[in-house]
Amino acid sequence: MHPLIVLWSHPRSMSTALERIMRERGDLWCAHEPFMYDYYVARQVRKMPGFDVQPDHPVAYEDVRDMLLSRAEEGPGFFKDMAYYVMPRILDDTSFMSRLTHTFLIRHPLASILSYHQLDPKVTSEEIGLEAEWALYEALLAAGHDPVVIDAETVRADAKGTMAALWSHVGLEYHEEAFNWAKEQPKEWQQVGAWHEEVSTSSGIRAADAEEMLRKELEFEALTDTYPHLRDLLEHHMPYYLKLSERALVP
Repeated sequence: MHPLIVLWSHPRSMSTALERIMRERGDLWCAHEPFMYDYYVARQVRKMPGFDVQPDHPVAYEDVRDMLLSRAEEGPGFFKDMAYYVMPRILDDTSFMSRLTHTFLIRHPLASILSYHQLDPKVTSEEIGLEAEWALYEALLAAGHDPVVIDAETVRADAKGTMAALWSHVGLEYHEEAFNWAKEQPKEWQQVGAWHEEVSTSSGIRAADAEEMLRKELEFEALTDTYPHLRDLLEHHMPYYLKLSERALVP
């Protein structure tokens, strides 16, 4: 039985950059947010801007799950998805939940909310995503799993060290070539191309400068003068981020 690794994340958390690292390894098949189809197409929770629905992609939860399991019969795989796409339904799907090797990615919600709002000002609290991540993380611990958490800023500060620690935890060998992005943009990204423009044109992880977070804080404060509800979103999701960050890997 081949490994099937999942990266549970929240939007604008740098998850697509992590996916690109996993793709560049060359030893895993990869899928890009397959359960997005259940959330936005099958259940139509809301309309996602810039989502070019592919007619040949499985839509319902069960069909997406079965597609992933079928591919995993042929070789080791990786997919990244948002936890809120599958919560709480995956909790009742214990066979699938147990089949996966679970990893989590988080990013400070001030940065992720600011980034999401720029692309979709109608973003909902559920779509911020950290609450669902924490709920899934807790459920996995209760079920006896050993999920690993990494923080986007830790990846940016030490991409090779952080990914080496993650790979060791999930039983993957270190691949130096994964950090030099030479492959073409995956076709899957074209269905949500506007959301991944930066990572699509980058050659690797960009390190943060010392004043970046301060600039984001000032930008966020200015934005909340017009959109005060963003403060509520930040206050709601910050506790979940802090709980997960306490458990994050430090290489």
